[in-house]
Amino acid sequence: MTTAILERISTLSISGQQLRRFPKLLEDGLPKMPCTVKETDVPQLFREPYIHTGYRPTDQEWRYYFLSLFQKHNEAINVWTHLVAALAVLLRFKAFLETEGFSLEFTSLPLFIFVFSSLTYLTFSILAHLLQSRSELAHYTFYFMDYVGVSVYQYGSSLAHFYYSSEQAWYDQVCHLFLPGAAFFGWLSCTGCCYAKYRYQRPYPVMRKVCQIVPAGLAYILDISPIIHRVISCHVANCTEKAVVYHVLQILFFVIGAYFFSCPVPEKYFPGACDIVGHGHQIFHVFLAMCTLSQLEAVLLDFKNRKEYFLARHSPDSTYIACGSFFCLILCSAVTAVYLRQRIKERLAKKKL
Repeated sequence: MTTAILERISTLSISGQQLRRFPKLLEDGLPKMPCTVKETDVPQLFREPYIHTGYRPTDQEWRYYFLSLFQKHNEAINVWTHLVAALAVLLRFKAFLETEGFSLEFTSLPLFIFVFSSLTYLTFSILAHLLQSRSELAHYTFYFMDYVGVSVYQYGSSLAHFYYSSEQAWYDQVCHLFLPGAAFFGWLSCTGCCYAKYRYQRPYPVMRKVCQIVPAGLAYILDISPIIHRVISCHVANCTEKAVVYHVLQILFFVIGAYFFSCPVPEKYFPGACDIVGHGHQIFHVFLAMCTLSQLEAVLLDFKNRKEYFLARHSPDSTYIACGSFFCLILCSAVTAVYLRQRIKERLAKKKL
């Protein structure tokens, strides 16, 4: 009896030791996540004005940067805002497809391209903020991808506005110039952002922002022109279209977001206090996501309620040609980004010699 009790106690003791070792075994089995570091511990390229901490160390395995999706660092909010927005776009469009029950045809092709362009820019933005910290070449590569995504989204938006949201009076004036101009300014926006990234080193001069904002601003002014005309016409006529409310919201959210993109606030006034949560680029991401979701809602309503405008103006052939130019824009923007990336690669190779 005593022997049995002693054996039982011994078994319980061994089990207790194994239980105490379990957290350590679990910890050993998980990938090691390096702690974030201060701005002085990363190269100048990765430092952001007024952001002092929360940087991820460079030259780690790719796995670390993917897993940093679940780590607290100064890019985490940037990643999650656009990840949530991408999921929201997918779910909303899926619900619309299930409700409306339509197929891919020439009248719906611009809508599918708009949704694809929205998901493209959101995905490229996620990758840029998640993976750019690995190396200097990765930093340039993924931000060039981000700029390609922006140009794609700009032209996808212009297609949706042109085909579904424009008023006849606006259409009669600019119908032959709008899409070629939107494609050109979309490519110019990508080129301006890529060149500014390639040409200017930190601390960035004001000219860098000029190269980024002026082409993007011109693209936005042209792309949003049918919506501005639509909103003004609706106000004059005292219309009650629900889509116009969402169009107003998309403009409002974009303008607010553009301010935070252009100005490093509030971190400029509270250096170090907004490192993880609350700096300007994060706020820009939030408002840009809200802009995209409002725009999607407006375009879906216009697609559903204004088909007579589409059918009266556009033939299948002209629609296919216009949508085909979307892929030409992708190609031109991608070629520009690849060319400047190669120049960056050569410059970095010379720096190592």
